[in-house]
Amino acid sequence: MATSVIGSSPGEATSPWKAHQLLLVLLPCAVLAWGAARALEWAWLRPRRLGRALRSQGLRGTEYRPLAGDAPLAERLSREARSRPPMPLGCHDVVPRAMPLLHHAMKEHGKTSITWYGPVPRVTITEPELVRQVLSNKFGHFEKVGFGQLQRLLHNGVSSHEGEKWAKHRRIITPAFHLEKLKRMLPAFAACCEDLVSRWEGLVGDDGQLREIDVWPEMQRLTGDVISRAAFGSSYLEGRRIFQLQGEQVQLAMTVANKLHVPGYLLLPTRINRRMKQIAAEIEGILRGIIAKRENALRTGKETSDDLLGLLLESNMARFGGGGGSSSGMSTDDVIGECKLFYFAGMETTSVLLTWTMVVLCMHPEWQDRAREEVLRVFSGARTPDYDGISRLKIATMVLHEVLRLYTPLPAVHRRTYKPMELGGVRYPAGVMLTLPLLCVHHDRDVWGADADEFRPERFAEGISRAFFPFGGGPRTCIGQNFALLEAKMGLAMILRSFALELSPSYSHAPFPVTLLQPEHGAQVKLRRLP
Repeated sequence: MATSVIGSSPGEATSPWKAHQLLLVLLPCAVLAWGAARALEWAWLRPRRLGRALRSQGLRGTEYRPLAGDAPLAERLSREARSRPPMPLGCHDVVPRAMPLLHHAMKEHGKTSITWYGPVPRVTITEPELVRQVLSNKFGHFEKVGFGQLQRLLHNGVSSHEGEKWAKHRRIITPAFHLEKLKRMLPAFAACCEDLVSRWEGLVGDDGQLREIDVWPEMQRLTGDVISRAAFGSSYLEGRRIFQLQGEQVQLAMTVANKLHVPGYLLLPTRINRRMKQIAAEIEGILRGIIAKRENALRTGKETSDDLLGLLLESNMARFGGGGGSSSGMSTDDVIGECKLFYFAGMETTSVLLTWTMVVLCMHPEWQDRAREEVLRVFSGARTPDYDGISRLKIATMVLHEVLRLYTPLPAVHRRTYKPMELGGVRYPAGVMLTLPLLCVHHDRDVWGADADEFRPERFAEGISRAFFPFGGGPRTCIGQNFALLEAKMGLAMILRSFALELSPSYSHAPFPVTLLQPEHGAQVKLRRLP
């Protein structure tokens, strides 16, 4: 037996070692092959398969370009739109400038057209009833499209959650936005507006001369002050650092938005990515400190819960104390996410609404006069606007609704099919992004008539149309819409009864989406103090 072992061939003696070496070689090759197959499926096979499924049903659109999709085309069309001269004053046909890619695609390929977000096909849905169906998510086939880590860097509140977490957060937050609770915040709204009016009176003086002011940063400051006092019980100066950081974060987010289809892009150690993470960490640190102090004050009974944060924490504590355990309430990180959303949505949405309202009323002075006459009639004398009076401002409400239609703050929302779904006679496979271009819907002449691009507030004299989606729709309708409209009516009323407004010659009419639809070059307005 020993002789046979000694006499065996060298190849036979070392075969286990060779098998081990072969495994070491084959394993990485198998991993690489698996990764290559997954990459091929993600970047080429799946997009081609989804594109064929859509085109076979008569949909047309842009051709898929591997990895980048329509990002280069979108960047080129955006540059071209911004390089054109400003829009004529009084022109409200903002879609070609604000949404150049979707405008181009719908013009070339029809309203229900295909564009590409990286390797994901994106279909525009513009028929109001179909938009309503998608937003209602009646059959549970559509999920909200988030932008992952980028969205978490901006905010991580209820608007970005799905499923049970969304339902839990919505239940906890909703009591803070009940109308009776919002009425208690009106004195804070009024105090902030009074500060604005006093500051403007100091700038204008008593000589009756017009004074130019950029109302865009002024409206940001006003709504920042409101959200600080009404939501956090602090002064604007205390919260100013958060507003500055959030503003910088939005600008950086827009810079990288067209690169997010590249997996892991935000993990790359670029200068912008590092700065965004620094900003997020600083904001969260400030908010964590505010929340800790407020929780301690509420526990010891030293503070009331009349502001949004107090109401949120009170509702959250009730969940913890109701026997449901920690799973029934929100963690501190969850509360921070909701606070970031308060700052982001509560300040930015109302500030763009008020800014465009000031601009549009300058373009249409007859409506400025009508709105002012109503304000002076309802709030005669020096009476501070209250809820009963604000609820009687019919003309102001019509004006705000028409501005929301023409200059919809959030131009589009997105949903994704996670299972096959038929909508409007088209069967969408899983993995298709549905883009609801709300700004396009609000300017659709087939829906609103030949005057869809004209400022006609009287179209809202009988109420709101079913084709009107400035705050989204369905169960995910913006929870803060009543807050935003009350704030906007209060601000509009107090400004109109104190000042006459006209556009400055330096104003350039250039709406442009920086997350929300903003005036690209500011909103320069001349003020005249009223007697």
